[in-house]
Amino acid sequence: MAHLPPPKSLFPIPHFRYLIAAMLFLATMINYADRLALSVVSPFLRQEFAMSERDYSHVLFFFMTAYAIFYALSGPIMDRLGTRRGFTLSISVWSAAAMSHALASGKWSLAACRFLLGAAEPGNWPAAAKAVAEWFPARQRALGVGIFNAGSSIGSALAPPVVAWLTIQFGWLAAFLWTGAIGFAWLALWLILYQPPHLSHWISVTEWNYLKDQVRPPEETRAAPLPPGEWWRVLRQRECYSLILARFFTDPVIYFIIFWLPEYLRKERHYDLVSIGKYAWVPFIFGDIGYMLGGWFSGFLMGRGWTLPRARKFVLCAGAAVMPAGIFAPLVSDASSAIALTCCMTFGHALWVSNLLTLPTDLFPGRQVGTASGFSGMGGGIGGMLANLGTGYIVQHFSYRPIFLMAGLMHPLSLLLVLWLLPDRRFGDRGL
Repeated sequence: MAHLPPPKSLFPIPHFRYLIAAMLFLATMINYADRLALSVVSPFLRQEFAMSERDYSHVLFFFMTAYAIFYALSGPIMDRLGTRRGFTLSISVWSAAAMSHALASGKWSLAACRFLLGAAEPGNWPAAAKAVAEWFPARQRALGVGIFNAGSSIGSALAPPVVAWLTIQFGWLAAFLWTGAIGFAWLALWLILYQPPHLSHWISVTEWNYLKDQVRPPEETRAAPLPPGEWWRVLRQRECYSLILARFFTDPVIYFIIFWLPEYLRKERHYDLVSIGKYAWVPFIFGDIGYMLGGWFSGFLMGRGWTLPRARKFVLCAGAAVMPAGIFAPLVSDASSAIALTCCMTFGHALWVSNLLTLPTDLFPGRQVGTASGFSGMGGGIGGMLANLGTGYIVQHFSYRPIFLMAGLMHPLSLLLVLWLLPDRRFGDRGL
C-alpha cells in the first residue's frame, strides 16, 4: 500500500486503530453477555420448565453444536463478505436470537433459541481477527487481539450482576430483551466508523504513514471469492489442524466457567441469585487482566529482540502454568477460596488465548485468516459441545471435582501439542 495516497478523511482521529479495537472489545463484550445470560437465570428457567441438570446440558449442547458448525463456516463467510459486512450480519442475527429467548416456553424452544444464538455468535472472532490484521502491524497484533478478547471477560463479569438485577426487578424475559437490544445499538456505530485503512474516512495522515507498509495490502483483505478448494487447502495445513486441536482441548475450560460456575455456586456453595450476582463476575475481571497483559507482553518481548514465535510461545507457557491451580477449587472449604482459584483459571486461560487467537494472523495470509480462525474455533466449539454433555452427566451422578481436575490439566497438555506441531520454522519469515 506504500504507493497509494492517504485516503480522504472526513475527520481524522489520532490513533484510530485503538478506537477500532475498542469497538471490537464492545462487540465481544456484548457477545459474551448474551451467551452468559442463560446461566444466570438458569435456576428460574429450570424450575419453570421442569429441567434437570442433564436437560440443561442438552440445551447447552444445542448451542455448542451450532457454535462448532458455524464457527467453521463463519471464517470463509467473513473472508468472502469482508470485515464490515460480515460483522454486520453476525451481530444482527445473534442480537435477534438473544432477544428471541424471551419467547421460549419449554426445553425445546429454549434449545432452538440457543441453536440460533450459537449459529451467529462465532462470526465475532474471525471478523475481529480480520479487523486486527487490517489495522494492526504484527508487533501490535497480539495486543489488538488481547483488547477485543478482554471484552469476553468484561461481558462475563457484567452479565451476572446486571442480568440478576434485571431478573429480580422485571423477570427473566427482560434480561434477554435488554442484553439482545444492545447489539443493535453497537451496529449503528459500527456502520458509521468501520472501513479498512485504505478506505477509512477517519484515519489521520500520521497513522496512515505508520500503517501503510505494515498492514495487509488491499488485495489480501478485500471481500473476494476464495479460489476453489481454498478452504480444504487451509484445513490440511499443519498450522490449521494444530490450532484446531489446541482449541478443542482448551476452549471447553472457559465454557465450563461461563455456563456452569453459577450452577456450581448454587449447588455446591449454596449461593442464591443475589449472591451469584455479587460474586460470579469476579473471575472474569482476572480474565480481563490476563487478556490485556498477554496481548501486550508478547509485543513487549518482540520489542526486546525476541522472535515472534518465541514471544507467542512464552506467553502460552505462562498461561498454561497457571491453570492447574483450578484443580483445588472444589477441594477448599470456603467459597471465597474456590472463587479465587477459579480466578487463576480465567487469568491463565486469558494469557493463553490472547496469543493462541493471534496465531492465525501470524501463520496465514490475509485472505485465509478468517478461514483459519473459523476452523480453529470449530475445534473449540466441538470440544465445548462434547464437554458440556459430559459435564451435565458427571455433576448429576458424581460431583464437580473430576471437571475441575480435567480443566486444570488441558492447557499444559495442549501446550505440548503446540510446541511439537508448530516449531519456529512454521512461521516462515514472520518468525525472524
